[in-house]
Amino acid sequence: MDNYKSHIDPRILRTRHLIKEAFVDLLQEMDIEKMSVSRIAERATISRVTFYLHYRDMPDMLEKMADDMIEDIQRSVNSQPVNEGSADDTDLVMLVRLLEHIAEHAKFYKLILGSKRVPIFTERLLNMLTETINIRLEVLGNDSFFYKAGIQKEIAIWHGSSALIGTIVSWLRNDMPYTPHFLAKQHYLLYHYQDKHS
Repeated sequence: MDNYKSHIDPRILRTRHLIKEAFVDLLQEMDIEKMSVSRIAERATISRVTFYLHYRDMPDMLEKMADDMIEDIQRSVNSQPVNEGSADDTDLVMLVRLLEHIAEHAKFYKLILGSKRVPIFTERLLNMLTETINIRLEVLGNDSFFYKAGIQKEIAIWHGSSALIGTIVSWLRNDMPYTPHFLAKQHYLLYHYQDKHS
């Protein structure tokens, strides 16, 4: 993933960044239905032709921005190896990294996750969290709290991913009153409490 981005011409990355910034700025001012390629291009100080060199249309732009968002999140979460002290420690470190990344790009995430106007980003993040939780449960196997409690794996995945994305969205909508580390620890304690009292 990193190699892929590092081989893209910096001018292309810069233009895509301008388009993304223009989209985010316009989203603060109007509903997405009122947005047009012309408005985005004008705000990004590029021509419509340049926009179409990068994206087929607005839905294609949203798809690719959602792809980039997931790539950026995964790069942040996996930026360095986690010391495998325990599965719980690993989960906490990765959650802190996820929340730190979101906090670092708060303007973008507040708009695309904190509002219901652009569901593709929330759906894509939910899919990523679902996949991540599924992999973690596979790794934990019979040691997971959910397995010990007799909870169906599918239900555990639905619950885990929905609870996490709901927490993130509420955190953003409330102007992030807690630090990423504190919120991650609180979320972790909720599951740890369940584990201890099962």
